Amino acid sequence: MAASRPEDDEAGGSNVRELRGWWARGAYLLGIAIALFHLYVALVAQVPEITRNALHFGGFVVLCALYFPFLQTRWCKASPIAKWIDLFLALAVAVAAVHLAGAERAIHARGVRLNPEDWLAAIVVIGGAIEFTRRVTGLIIPTLIVLAITYVAVWGPWVSGVFSFRGLSWETVLFRSIYGDDALFGTIATISATNVFLFILFGAFLLRSGAGEFVIDLARVVAGRLIGGPGFVAVIASGLTGTISGSVVANTASTGVITIPLMKRNGYKPAFAAGVEASASTGGQLMPPIMGAGAFVMASYTRIPYETIIAVALLPALLYFASVAYFVRIEAKRLNMQPMQGEAPSLKAAFRNAGASFVLPIIALVALLIMGYSPTYAAVIGIGVVVVSSWLTRHPMGPFAILEAMALGARNMILTAVLLCSVGLIVNVVVTAGVGNTFSLMIADWSGGNLLIAITLIALASLILGMGLPVTAAYIVLATLSAPALANMIADMQVVQMLVEGGIPAAVAPILMLAAPDVMAMVGQPLASGEAAALVRDLPPELRFALRDQLLTPAIITTALLSAHMIIFWLSQDSNVTPPVCLAAFTAAAIAKSPPMYTGLISWKIAKGLYIIPILFAYTPILSGDWLAALEVFAFALVGVYGIAAALQGCMEAPLNPILRLVAFAGGVASVWPGHLLVDVIGVAVVLSLLAWTVYQDKQRTSRPAAA
Repeated sequence: MAASRPEDDEAGGSNVRELRGWWARGAYLLGIAIALFHLYVALVAQVPEITRNALHFGGFVVLCALYFPFLQTRWCKASPIAKWIDLFLALAVAVAAVHLAGAERAIHARGVRLNPEDWLAAIVVIGGAIEFTRRVTGLIIPTLIVLAITYVAVWGPWVSGVFSFRGLSWETVLFRSIYGDDALFGTIATISATNVFLFILFGAFLLRSGAGEFVIDLARVVAGRLIGGPGFVAVIASGLTGTISGSVVANTASTGVITIPLMKRNGYKPAFAAGVEASASTGGQLMPPIMGAGAFVMASYTRIPYETIIAVALLPALLYFASVAYFVRIEAKRLNMQPMQGEAPSLKAAFRNAGASFVLPIIALVALLIMGYSPTYAAVIGIGVVVVSSWLTRHPMGPFAILEAMALGARNMILTAVLLCSVGLIVNVVVTAGVGNTFSLMIADWSGGNLLIAITLIALASLILGMGLPVTAAYIVLATLSAPALANMIADMQVVQMLVEGGIPAAVAPILMLAAPDVMAMVGQPLASGEAAALVRDLPPELRFALRDQLLTPAIITTALLSAHMIIFWLSQDSNVTPPVCLAAFTAAAIAKSPPMYTGLISWKIAKGLYIIPILFAYTPILSGDWLAALEVFAFALVGVYGIAAALQGCMEAPLNPILRLVAFAGGVASVWPGHLLVDVIGVAVVLSLLAWTVYQDKQRTSRPAAA
C-alpha cells in the first residue's frame, strides 16, 4: 500500500528514479527554470491565468517524468531508452497544455467547438494528468478521475435515484475539464502555481540556509534537559519544521533521524518514540503560517483571507502540540526517567550557527501578512530575507546555494503540483453534476441533524479516503462533498441557541409557521433546547437558509464555514497516524526499528488531539476571531486534554489506579465540554486536584530512597 501514498518519495523513497550525468543536470536546470518562471510571474509579468497554470502543469509534468518512471522496474529506472520515452510523453503533454491555453479564445469564437487539434490536445493533457498522477500517488486518484469523467459522459444516466445525471457530450466534457473554473487549469491549479509553490520554495530556501539544523538545536536548547526532554525536542522541532516542510513524511524522516535515537537513549520504548515523532510531524501541517497546502486551498474555497485563517489556526495548533507533549511527559514520569545531561547545545551557539536565517524570514513573513500583503508577495519577499539573513550565519548563501534551493523547491513540489492540478478534474465533475450538494444532503439525513454524528461520519470518510489519497487531496474531495452540509449544521446550531436564549423574533415567525402553525403564540418566549432544535430541523432546506439569513450575522456564518473546513482539514490528517495505512508512523517505525503496525496504534493514541480539537471547532468560539473567547476555550481545553491523556496513559506525575483513570477522563471531558462554564470549572478542578495529588505522591516516591 505504500505506493499508493508516495509522499515518502519526498523523504528519499525508492520510487524515485536516481538521475546521473546529463539527466541529473537537465533536471537540475529545469527545476531552476521552473522556480525562476514562478518568481518572475509573481514579481513582474502579467501572464494570463490559464497560460500560467498550463505552463506550471507542463513544467512539473516534465520534471515528474524525469524522476518518476513509468513502471517501478530496474529497466525503467536505469535505461536511457525508458528515460527518453518518459521525457517524450511528458513533452507531448506540456506542448498540448500550452496549445490549449492559447486556443481558448478561438474555441469560444467557434461557439465552444473543438477542432481536431484541440480534441487531440485535450485527450493528451487529460490522459497525461491521469498517468503522471498515477506515478506520484498510485491508482486511487487516477481511478477516481476516470470514474468522474465517464460519469458525466457515459454512465450517469444509468444511475438511479439522486445521483442520476443526464450526461454531457464528450466535447462538452473535454471543454469543461480544461477550461472550467474548478477544472485542470482552474482554481486549484491557480493555488498550486502561486501560493503553494512559492511557500514550498520558501521552505526549500530555509532548509538550504541551515534553518533545519537550527530548529533541532533550538528544540534541544529549550527542552533537552527536562524530564523526557528528547520527546519534547521531537514535539518542538516537528512543529517548527512544519513551517518549512510541506510533507508529513518528509518531516518525520528529517527530524526523526535525530529525535528518535535521542528518545531511545533516554529510555523511551522504540514504538513510543516513533509514535511521538509521527504524531508531532503530523502537527506540522496544522502549524501556521504555512500549514502545508491546506490553508491556501481553504482560503480559496471559503473566500476567507489567508491571514485570517492562519491567525485563528494558531491556538488549535498549539493545543495539538500540547496534547502530544502531555503524552511525552506522562510517559517519562511513568518510566521514572531523569533529565539527559550533555545533549543540548547553548542558545548562543544555536543562534550563531543558523538562527538568523530562520527567525528573521519567519518574522518578515508574518509581519507582511499582518500588514495585508498577499501570501504570494510575502513568500517572495521572505525568500529574499532568507538569502540576506543567511549572510549573518555560518551558512551564507551564495549564487550556487540559491540555485540549489530553487532546484530543491521545484523537486519538492512535483507531487503537490501534479496532484493539485489533476484533482481539479474530479472537483469539476462534482460541481458540474451537483454531487456535492447531494452528498451534503445525505450527510445531513444520515446524521439526523446531529452535528456530532455528522463529524463522526466525515472522520470515517477521511480515514478511508486517506488510505489512498495524500492529505491535501483527501481534504479537497471531502470539503467539496461535505463542507456545505457541515457548515449549515454548525450555523443551525447557532440559530437554535438564539431561539433558546431570546425566543422567536416576530420577523422569523412566518418562516417557522411552515413547520409549526401555532408558532405565533410562542413569539418572544424562550424555547426549550429540544423544541427549538425540532423547529429548525423540520424546516425545508430553503427555509432553513432563509432563517439563517434573518438571524445570523455575516461574521457568524463565516465562522461556521471556516469551522466546517477546519474540521475536515484536521480530520484529513488522521490517515498519517491511523492504521492500517499510516505512512508517517511507518516511516518513524523504520527509523526506530519498531513493529510498524504497533507503532501506528501508538501514534494513533498520541494524536488524539486530531479528534478532540475539531469538536471544539464545531461547538465553541475558538475560531471566531474573538480572542478573549478563544483564549478561554484554549485554557479549559489545555487542562482537559491533559486529563484525557493521563487517563489513556494511566499516569500523571505518579501512576493512576483504574478508578483514578476514570476520574481523570471524566474531568478531562468536563473541562472541554462546550457551553457550560460550571461543568468546565468542575472538570478543571478535578484534573488539577488529581495533578496536585500525583505531584505529592511523586515527591513521596522520590524521597523514600534518600530517607532510607
